[in-house]
Amino acid sequence: MELQHYQLWISDFYKKRGWYALNSFARVGFLAEETGEVARAVRALEIGRDRPDEDEKAPEILIQDLTEELGDVLDNIFILADKYDIRFEDILTSHKQKLEERFSERNTEKEEA
Repeated sequence: MELQHYQLWISDFYKKRGWYALNSFARVGFLAEETGEVARAVRALEIGRDRPDEDEKAPEILIQDLTEELGDVLDNIFILADKYDIRFEDILTSHKQKLEERFSERNTEKEEA
C-alpha cells in the first residue's frame, strides 16, 4: 500500500469515528501511550514479562502484538501530519536529507578530528 493512500485512508477512518477532531495535544498523548505499548511488546519479546497473572505467549504472537502496536504509533503520526497538512513522503524526504547532511563525510571527519 502506498503511504499517501494510507494517510488519506487513516484520516478518513478517524474522521468517521470522531477521533480526528481531538486536538494535537491529545493526539500526542495517545502517541506517547502507544509508544509505551511498543516498549511493552519489545520487552515481552526480549526479556519476557514474568507475570504470574499473564499467560506466556508464543514468539509469533509476540511479533504480531509488536506489529499491531507499531501500527498504532504510525497511525498517530499520520494523523498529526495530516492535521498540519504534511505529506508522509515529505517527512521521509526531509528526514533523509537532514541525516545525510548531518552525517556527511565532511561532518564525520570533523567529529573524528
